[in-house]
Amino acid sequence: MPGHPKRLPADSRRSATVATVVELAAEQNPGDITTAAIAARMGLTQGALFRHFPTKDAILEAVMAWVAERLLARIDAATRETASPGAALAAIFLTHVDFVSRHAGIPRMIFGELQRPGKTLPKKVVQRMLAEYGERLQRVLEAGKAHGEFDAALDARAAAALFIGSIQGLVVQSLLAGDTTRMRRDAPGVFAIYLRGIRRSS
Repeated sequence: MPGHPKRLPADSRRSATVATVVELAAEQNPGDITTAAIAARMGLTQGALFRHFPTKDAILEAVMAWVAERLLARIDAATRETASPGAALAAIFLTHVDFVSRHAGIPRMIFGELQRPGKTLPKKVVQRMLAEYGERLQRVLEAGKAHGEFDAALDARAAAALFIGSIQGLVVQSLLAGDTTRMRRDAPGVFAIYLRGIRRSS
């Protein structure tokens, strides 16, 4: 990756830092990424980096906030014109998989943050993102029940958890295989099984 210009406005420098961390996380264990490595990739000194982020946790918090904003915005855009709750769920599922496959370092970072002890700021951002994601899913699932598309006895909260868990399973398998294209290939079949499980019986 070419070095970032050394003279950038503060907002642009922060955005460039986030992009750099996402790139590094796709190449190595996110836990091993140091501020020195981030600065070196950007062609900066650590002192210059710390002028925009006082700590490494502040950098990670910004990365997680970037992930949350982009993923939720893409999900909202994907479902805006869908014709039914089932189509909305399909759009969410495939949009999420596409987002992760394009940014392979993101799931590594999220899994890493959730395993860290204590209530870190990056972890709180991830937890808030998952809560908002789950609320969106539950609204779609309840709409499907109301329209008779999904089983009236469906537990929307459990169904939302299973939806997210199905994507997480695809991500883990692709990481183990070292092939991020695998999740895109397997996603339609996995979602089809999920959808059959929640549809109203004829």
